[in-house]
Amino acid sequence: MRWAFAFPLTCVLAVSAFSVGVTVSFAQERAVLDPQKADADFAIQGEYVGEIERDGNNVKLGIQLVAQGGSRFLGVGYFGGLPGDGWNGLDPVRSEGLLKGGKLELTTEADVTVQDGVITIRDNAGGLIGECKKVTRKSSTLGDKPPTGSVVLFDGKSADSFVGGKLDGDLLVQGVTSKQKFQNYSLHLEFMLSYMPNERGQGRANSGFYSQGRYEVQILDSFGLTGENNECGGIYSIKKPDVNMCFPPLTWQTYDVDFTAAKYDASGKKTADARITVKQNGVVIHDNVALPKATPAAPVAEGPEPGPIYLQDHGNPIRFRNIWVEEKK
Repeated sequence: MRWAFAFPLTCVLAVSAFSVGVTVSFAQERAVLDPQKADADFAIQGEYVGEIERDGNNVKLGIQLVAQGGSRFLGVGYFGGLPGDGWNGLDPVRSEGLLKGGKLELTTEADVTVQDGVITIRDNAGGLIGECKKVTRKSSTLGDKPPTGSVVLFDGKSADSFVGGKLDGDLLVQGVTSKQKFQNYSLHLEFMLSYMPNERGQGRANSGFYSQGRYEVQILDSFGLTGENNECGGIYSIKKPDVNMCFPPLTWQTYDVDFTAAKYDASGKKTADARITVKQNGVVIHDNVALPKATPAAPVAEGPEPGPIYLQDHGNPIRFRNIWVEEKK
């Protein structure tokens, strides 16, 4: 059995190097932040939703197609719908394949073709099982405005709120630390992952949001992966996200964070762990989670003092916008 994806190969590989006054690695030079400069595989990559007939019933199906570089793909099927939008939580169906001659063949239990943004699924006899159409999801908090009295760290006009602040047009470049420090707060930020299909794991659009410079929520291209503590949305080394809500790269994504600082007594002894709630793309992925320690590579050690917002530079180009903090008592 196989999935066979037919798609016109009309694009050629194009890559873009991003230089902001620092030395870039070979992997960074191959990263793409402009969809117009992406390879042909980018047009196929993405999310698809529809219905299939299964055991006499119509069942909602979500499919993620992940570009792996060199015309290779990962296919992931979710019964009930996409993660955060109906998926029943059972193990998804995973398969791999190679695009050649205009076809991508994935090993699975059906024959599937994709053309003009529609996946058609048929059985071996050619009978129609169902169709899934390509969708582009948007976070329900995308573009949220700061409440009155909030600290606006970045609105697209200036990077002056950050040490090491660099701009790419009206977007903020990774590798910055807020000048202002915070204790308890709610935060909103929007980020875009670069398209790096040839890379894997921690080499694929890697960055991180550090609360108080101490506790990292990983930023990484983990689209279609299992969702671990070192993947997008994971509290690095502490807890994996409840669901992998990572959208495809070159899509604007959101983190909405409620953070309560750790408590200390007069002698400097910690009496209560910091706690964090995180929404990624509008879906809760961590609910009031205790943070027993600073995460690895944190630039600020645990302590009673307020700390900055740190957006890590891990050697890959990431872009940020619409960052604000509402301080709380």
